[in-house]
Amino acid sequence: MTKAGGAEPCGGGGGYEALRRQSLRARYAYGFVFFATNLLAWFVRDYGARALRGLHHVPVCGAGDSKCFESGGVLRFTSLQNVQIFFWLMFATTFGTRKLHEARNSWHSGCWILKSLVYVLSIGIPFIIPNIFIQLYGEIARLGAGIFLLLQLISMLHFISWCNKRWMPDPGSNQCGLFGLFLSTICYIASFSGIGVLYFLYVPNSSCAFNIFTITWTAILVKIMMAMSLHSKVNEGLLSSGVMSAYIVFLCWSALHSEPQTGKCHSHMKIAKDGDWATIVSFIIAICSIVMATFSTGIDTKSFQFRNDEVQLEDDTPYSYEIFHIVFAMGAMYFAMLFISWELNHPTRKWSIDVGWASTWVKIINEWFAASIYIWKLISPIVSRNQFVDAEGFVPHRPTV
Repeated sequence: MTKAGGAEPCGGGGGYEALRRQSLRARYAYGFVFFATNLLAWFVRDYGARALRGLHHVPVCGAGDSKCFESGGVLRFTSLQNVQIFFWLMFATTFGTRKLHEARNSWHSGCWILKSLVYVLSIGIPFIIPNIFIQLYGEIARLGAGIFLLLQLISMLHFISWCNKRWMPDPGSNQCGLFGLFLSTICYIASFSGIGVLYFLYVPNSSCAFNIFTITWTAILVKIMMAMSLHSKVNEGLLSSGVMSAYIVFLCWSALHSEPQTGKCHSHMKIAKDGDWATIVSFIIAICSIVMATFSTGIDTKSFQFRNDEVQLEDDTPYSYEIFHIVFAMGAMYFAMLFISWELNHPTRKWSIDVGWASTWVKIINEWFAASIYIWKLISPIVSRNQFVDAEGFVPHRPTV
C-alpha cells in the first residue's frame, strides 16, 4: 500500500486512503464545534445576564442592564472565539494545502487536543476586550453575513446545475428524463401551494399591503423564471427553474416569518414571553437547519473554485480546506446577526431567532437578488451570443473613390 510521506506532527500517519477518510471525518467534527458554539451563544444571549453578572460593566449598547447584555453577549462570544481565533486561524494555517502528506493536512484533520485548548482558552477573550472592538466587529459581521448569503446562493446555483445535468436530458438526445420531470412537477406544486399558504398565513385582511406586495412579487418572479426557462432560445427545462422557484418561495416565507409579530398581519399565535413548547421546537429546528445550511455550503467547496476540471490525484486533499473554514467563519458572523436580528443596539426576545424588520428586509433583498442572478444566468448566454454575432457581422463601411 502506498504510504503518505511528510511531516506528521499530530500522529496522522497511514496511507493516502486513510488520510482521506480522516480528512472527510474532520468535517463533521468542525460541524459539531460550530453547532455547539452557536448553542452556547444562544445561552449567553438568553441567560448570560444571570450567569455572568460580573460583566455588566462592559455593555455594548450603553443601557447597562440585562437586555443590553443579550445583544452584547452574543457579539462578544462569537467575535474572537468563533471567527477570528478559531475559524480564521484555521483558514490562515490551512491556506494552500493541496496534498495529504503535508503537515498542514495533519493540522486540519487531527491535533484535536491542541485545537480544543485553543477553543476553550479563547472563549473568555471577547469578554475582556474594549467595547469599541465589539461594535466594530458588529459592523464587520454584517458584511461577513452578507458574504455568507452570497456564498450560499452560489452553492445553491451549483446544486441546481448539478440537478439539471443529472436528471434532465440534453436537448439533442432522445432521453425523456421522467425523474427530472417528476421533480419539476413536485417543485412547482410546492411553489404555487406555498404561495397560497403564504397568502393564508400572512394576509388575513386587505390592509396588509406589504405582505400582499411581497408574496405577489414572489409569484411574479416564479412565473418569469418558468417562462424564461421554457423559451426556445434558453431551453433550460423546468427542473432548474422549479428548484429555484421553490427556493425563493422559501426565502419569501422566511422573510415574512421574521416580521415582528406585533401587527395584525400574522394569523398564527403570538409567541409567549418565555416561549411555549411550539416556540422552543421551532427555535431548535431553525438552529439545526441553519447549521446544516452552513455545513452543506462549507463542504461544497467546488462551487467556489474557478477550475473544476482538474484531475483528482491520489494524494490530493478531498476538498479545499481554506474555503471550508472561511465559509464557517462567515457562517459564524451570519449566526451572530441572526441571534441579534441584525440590530446591534436592541435586545431580542428569548427563544427567538432572526425576528425584526431588519431581518425581514435582509431576506427580501436576498430573495430578489437570488432571482435576479438566476434570470441573468438564463439570459447571459443569449446576450453574449448576440454580441458575438454583431461583432462578427460588422463590416466597416469604406467610402469609394
